[in-house]
Amino acid sequence: MNLNGKRILLTGAGGGIGQPLALALSKKGAKLALVDRDQPRIKALCDKINKIGGIGGTGGVAVAVVSDFQVTDAVVNPAQTVVDLAISLLGGVDILINGAGIIDFTLFENQSLARIAQMMHINAIVPIQLTRALLPSLLVQNGGQIVNIGSIFGSIGFPHYATYSASKFALRGFSQALRRELADTDIGVTYIAPRAINTPMNDQLASEMLAKTKTAMDEPQVVVDEIIKAIEAEKQEHYIGQPESFFAWFNGVLPRVVSVGLKKPARIARKLISGKN
Repeated sequence: MNLNGKRILLTGAGGGIGQPLALALSKKGAKLALVDRDQPRIKALCDKINKIGGIGGTGGVAVAVVSDFQVTDAVVNPAQTVVDLAISLLGGVDILINGAGIIDFTLFENQSLARIAQMMHINAIVPIQLTRALLPSLLVQNGGQIVNIGSIFGSIGFPHYATYSASKFALRGFSQALRRELADTDIGVTYIAPRAINTPMNDQLASEMLAKTKTAMDEPQVVVDEIIKAIEAEKQEHYIGQPESFFAWFNGVLPRVVSVGLKKPARIARKLISGKN
């Protein structure tokens, strides 16, 4: 797929992956509707793209859509509002990239019920709602692509990331089911699973755990490049990084073996969280 001229709706655009991804998409010639709850940050990103983005750095096209998906009791569905506004501003949407997400490194028994609900909402329900809101438009034009940014933890249930893993398992399952449902259309569904990424989403404790367990982390630009390649190739699924990608497959075959291998990292993590390191 040639991204030049494609109209893209990107959520989580103000985040550690969202900003470089938006810039990279703009350099490919894409027209962007960038969604984030931080109005000054997303406006600054749009201003930057409109000034120096686009092919050859001659100026791109980016419009800001401010929305807080963490608000779950709104009378108006924010997902539908976001999609309608993006379609209005860009004249249509060809690609939806569900990139917004939140993460906790914690003992599950210490995670509040409110935080569990919030994480499932942001990481799983919102992408589903956005896809549902956009799908009628894609069906009319019989073309487009849904891109869901998941995680390697969507294939490997990782200790101390129980709710996060559950949300990404849900997103992977949704992507697979919808892809099969749309098999007789020209609408693609791409699920992308990065491993750990060096962004502020990992707090100090999580970063320390990743270091002590010798867990590899990719820089944001590495992940962005892989996401772009997966979209252009219209891949169904794309896993980033080895040996994590292999373990994601292996966990589907022999999960008990993977469980044994994760015992030591789980003990290290528990000690860190409990302050016993």
